[in-house]
Amino acid sequence: MTLNVDISVSTQALQALEALEGAGHEAWVVGGCVRDSLLGREVNDFDIATSACWKQVESVMQDAGFTVHRTGVRHGTVTATLDGVPLEITTYRSDGAYSDGRHPDEVTFVGSIEEDLARRDFTVNALAFHPDRGLLDCWGGVSDLEAGVIRTVGDPARRFGEDGLRILRGCRFASQLGFEIDEETLQAMKSRKRMLLGVSAERVTHELDALLLGEHVHDALMETVGVLCAVIPELAACKGFDQKTPYHIYDVWEHIAWVVQRCPADRVVRWAALFHDIGKPAACFLDGDRAHFYGHALLSASLAKGAMERLLMSPAFMNRVLTLVRIHDDQIAATPKSVRRALVRLGGDVGLFRGLIGLKRADALAQSELGRPRVELADELEKTLDGVIASEAAFSVKQLAINGNDVLALGIPAGPKVGELLGAALDAVIDERVENERGALIELLLEHFL
Repeated sequence: MTLNVDISVSTQALQALEALEGAGHEAWVVGGCVRDSLLGREVNDFDIATSACWKQVESVMQDAGFTVHRTGVRHGTVTATLDGVPLEITTYRSDGAYSDGRHPDEVTFVGSIEEDLARRDFTVNALAFHPDRGLLDCWGGVSDLEAGVIRTVGDPARRFGEDGLRILRGCRFASQLGFEIDEETLQAMKSRKRMLLGVSAERVTHELDALLLGEHVHDALMETVGVLCAVIPELAACKGFDQKTPYHIYDVWEHIAWVVQRCPADRVVRWAALFHDIGKPAACFLDGDRAHFYGHALLSASLAKGAMERLLMSPAFMNRVLTLVRIHDDQIAATPKSVRRALVRLGGDVGLFRGLIGLKRADALAQSELGRPRVELADELEKTLDGVIASEAAFSVKQLAINGNDVLALGIPAGPKVGELLGAALDAVIDERVENERGALIELLLEHFL
């Protein structure tokens, strides 16, 4: 891998470095911003490590025109913001024991950047840069960047024993960067995965979100499934499960990994892809040497619901994911009427329907050649959907030429009946039994439903 020789530092970070060093302190940009700049990736956040204590940082930054917030002074961290751009600035430190497997019991502020880098998780993150002094690499991070390897700083068992979240961070970096995990590091991730049980659900979900949205998610899922099962045990049965059908060339887990990879990089769709077939091992039965998976979508949704509840995902997000999982295998003809019917089932949510199409396409692409007609069907569905939207044809009650007040005016008392009649009117419009025109719809209701 060829690395960038020029490391770009934001204007705000340069001003912070100049202010701190002008006040007699040492300061470096550190961590992910250095790594990503070397890789030619977009850098959004700059972190700074400094010899100054947090009170000194606060004073210097305020004098330099920054707004300063005390975001983690116990660990020597403040956030300094200039022109809407925040910088996290932390005093050089060394972490003490991690009795809770997540946070250091105490931190010791140290005198050198080298000691500070020694506490970091992976070599590719243990890098520091200064515009005048250049790149500081104490742990072989540049070599690992060039080789595309994720390796811990020092003993991996100790690193993961200190902070269980680092295990998922390793999985996430593999997905985002397309790196392989060093064998000793990966074995330590597996042997220490019980540490993940002490990490908050919110933190776990945040890392899994980033993993699933990574550009190299298939390879990461294949490499780290033995780790991920600690936080989503429902995945374990999928690995190595032979589908025994001519439509599939991968076991359930690799099929899932390819579907996630080939889906749009959308959080709802990627989570639905992860869960869409996890019910297959439970649904499977053999007819001779052929496997069948009747009802697997509903079983997958049931397992997904339990997993997402443990991960404390919002009900609204869960509902969207579970909807896609439940109906991912439903047959939808590429006709305007069928597409409008599907949209009704989705509450008129065009974005969710596009997500369903993306999931269907990815599902078919991750099958044998027998799945190719399903890829073409997904393409046709998308074209038909575009046509339905362009025609402004009604596919939700809100698009009808009548509303609840019109139904009430017919003498119907307020209550569920109003919604039922509007639904009946929408059905008639979709079936092309009546035009979406106010007079025609009122006449329909009077004639057939009142």
